[in-house]
Amino acid sequence: MLLCAIYVLAGFLGREPWKNADIAAFGYMAELAGMHSGTGADSHWFAPSLLGLPPEVDALLPYWLGAFAIKAFSPWLAPELAARIPFMLMLASTLASTWYAVYYLARSPLAQPVAFAFGGEAQPADYARAMADGGLLALLATLGLAQLSHEVTPALAQLSCVAGFFYACAALRYRTVWPAVVGATALFSLALSGAPVVAALLGTGNVALLLLQREGLDPAAAADGVGRRSRWLAIGLALLTCAVIAGVSTLALWRWRIVLPTAAGFEWGALSRLLLWFTWPAWPLALWTLWRWRGQLLGGQPSWHLALPLWFVALPMGVAAGAGGSDRALLLALPALAALAAFALPTLRRSMAALIDWFTLLFFTGCAAVIWFLWVAMQTGVPSRPAANVARQVPGFVAEFDPWLFALALSATLTWGWLVRWRVGRHRAAIWKSLVLPAGGAVLCWLLLTTLWLPLFDYARSYGALVQRVAKVVQQPSCVEVAGLTRAQVAAFRFHGKLELQPTGGFASCPWLLVDADALRKFVAGTIDPTTWNLHARFRRPGDNNEEVLLYRRRAISSADRAAPMEKR
Repeated sequence: MLLCAIYVLAGFLGREPWKNADIAAFGYMAELAGMHSGTGADSHWFAPSLLGLPPEVDALLPYWLGAFAIKAFSPWLAPELAARIPFMLMLASTLASTWYAVYYLARSPLAQPVAFAFGGEAQPADYARAMADGGLLALLATLGLAQLSHEVTPALAQLSCVAGFFYACAALRYRTVWPAVVGATALFSLALSGAPVVAALLGTGNVALLLLQREGLDPAAAADGVGRRSRWLAIGLALLTCAVIAGVSTLALWRWRIVLPTAAGFEWGALSRLLLWFTWPAWPLALWTLWRWRGQLLGGQPSWHLALPLWFVALPMGVAAGAGGSDRALLLALPALAALAAFALPTLRRSMAALIDWFTLLFFTGCAAVIWFLWVAMQTGVPSRPAANVARQVPGFVAEFDPWLFALALSATLTWGWLVRWRVGRHRAAIWKSLVLPAGGAVLCWLLLTTLWLPLFDYARSYGALVQRVAKVVQQPSCVEVAGLTRAQVAAFRFHGKLELQPTGGFASCPWLLVDADALRKFVAGTIDPTTWNLHARFRRPGDNNEEVLLYRRRAISSADRAAPMEKR
């Protein structure tokens, strides 16, 4: 519980909104919450808009939750922190749903260990709890979960919904009311979070799985009355899926972004590299599970504890491939992939478990040492070469010592040392022991990055430094026309700079104009009249040579024209 709490809080607390999806999603929440009075009149609850730009992902629920949180906690919390509260709960629910899903899958008769001749084997509930601990540790250890699960984006909402639906499908064979409520809520929420196609396919696929086990997917399950429930569960899930499809059609949320890959026009190498690092270290254990349990998987009636997570892994992977190797689509496969990884634990040989321990110990200890080494270099300037590299990559950054962040990082490092000592010590063996160091190392490195390197990340990954430089020239509050800015840039200038932004053209008559340099080269150049605007300054975001904004000033403006925007405001 403490490990999960640290993982959830680290990365959500104490930081600014980061580019690109994080600050863009927060911008839509701020618009719905009415933070920018008078500027978001074109944005309403069923059609969020940011200066006329619709969201990149056609989601409603994540923006609603963030806006409600901003309104509810605005007197006490900063808006960016208030908007993260629902998403902290989403990440916590993802971890809890994964634990309970693995627990109920491990209760399946074919997933239980073979009974000893003279007794003494683990009780079914105790064995299932130990397997659930292993699944949760495997999820925490997955590298791809760290950043995307700490952003206020629809991707985290989709992950929480998929994990909740995964739990419901695993638990419905043993419970009725609560899993049914969670499953229905998760499927509707998934459709409202920008993934209606995934929701429809998940519902349809699970109907097929339930029909396959109508006579009892596990032969031993008939004695528990599990197989007899499958027909009614399939009917109920089919009706729920039809209701979700009807609701999404009513709200016009269908967007088909899948492009079927071809051998000639698809980067299979890029997708393979993404799979290798994004799902590490769960994917080797999942493959080992499929190999060791292949007899049950390839039989006439595949085991429920293998068929269900395999379907929840295959669908997001197919969506990720169809979306051009999207890591946010692949994120949805992680809970089920962790479940498959957990079922490898009972079959691991001692030599393989030792190999995992040694590799994990060297890898995460080395990563933590590098993080500490560069932090010392940033603070003291010694060694000089690493400090110079940081200064060159992020010009203008000045390192400051924060005793609270240092204390948290030091405590985490000492705890890692204690965990390693515990792992190599003599104690009662636990089935999840091989995943203790991967999960602990992943949480350690994530915590070090979000404490020691947090000021550096805030400076390099947020728009705060760029916006402050622009606002200093513009002399806020001031009316600024914009052309070609991305959603993230618009949200950043409104949040950090408190600028009144107006689309260029039309009836806007502002003294300043902001243009994205890349958009100017592509399609905005013809919309800027050189007789009206003078290029005043160029601003580049620190640490990113590919992102630059141009600030124009209106050439000659009469007193009457200068007063008109003020009267309008």
